[in-house]
Amino acid sequence: MKILFLGDIVGSAGRKVVKEKLPELIKEYKPDFVIANAENAAGGYGLTEKIAEELFSYGIDLLTTGNHVWKREFMPYLQKTEKVIRPANYGPGAPGKGWSIITKESHKLAVINLEGRIFMRPLENPFLVGKKIAEELQRETPYILVDFHAEATSEKIALGYFLDGIVSAVLGTHTHVQTSDERILTHGTAYITDVGMCGSLESVIGMKISQAFELYTTLVGRRLEVETSPPYKLEGVYLELNSEGKAKEIKRVRIIS
Repeated sequence: MKILFLGDIVGSAGRKVVKEKLPELIKEYKPDFVIANAENAAGGYGLTEKIAEELFSYGIDLLTTGNHVWKREFMPYLQKTEKVIRPANYGPGAPGKGWSIITKESHKLAVINLEGRIFMRPLENPFLVGKKIAEELQRETPYILVDFHAEATSEKIALGYFLDGIVSAVLGTHTHVQTSDERILTHGTAYITDVGMCGSLESVIGMKISQAFELYTTLVGRRLEVETSPPYKLEGVYLELNSEGKAKEIKRVRIIS
C-alpha cells in the first residue's frame, strides 16, 4: 500500500498550495490513499463543512484534526461523516469519531487520530486509548496509520516506540515544523516527529510574523491571522507498506512554490 500524508493545512494559503501541487504528487507517487490534517484549514482555526468538501475535491480521502476542530457550527458535519475524524482520546460524549476505515478497490486503511497531553489539555491517555483501538482494528486490516497531534517531541517519540509493531505508522502533527527524524522502527512502524505544514513559507507556523512579534513582545494574548502571501510550502510524508502492514519506506515530501 502507498500512502501520502500531508501536514497541517493552514488557512487559504495551505488550501491553495494543496490544490496546486497535490495533483503533481499523486501523479508522481500514485498513492492508494491521500490523508491530510486539516484542523487549521478554516482561517487558521478549525474546519467547516464547505472547506472539508473542497479538500476532498482535490483528491484527499480522509481528514484528521486536533485541538482546534471544535467549531460549534462544524459539530453536525463531524457527527455525520466518517471522512473527518477527531482525536480519539476525548471524552465518550465528544462529537464525531476518533478513527475511521477507508476502502478503495481492494485496499482497506484504518486511521486513528490521537492528541497529546504535555502542554495541552489533560485528556484520556493517548497511549492506552491508541493501543486499544489499534488492537481492535487489527481484526479488520493490518494497515493502520496514527496521526498523533501533540506538542512535546518526547511524547511523540514515546508513542512511536509504544505502538511499534502494532500500527503501520505514527506521524506527528501540530507543531507545523517538519522534522528530519523519519525512520522505520525496530518492529516495522514508520515514524516522524512532525510531518510539517501546508501554507505560507514566510510566516510563524502559518501566521503573520508581525502579529507573532506583538504577541511575544507585549505578552498580551491575541488571535493571530493566517499569512496568505507567497511563497508557499507543502510538507508531508510518503509511505510504502508491505502486505503485513509493516513499513517499507518513509520519505519526507517538501515543495516550495
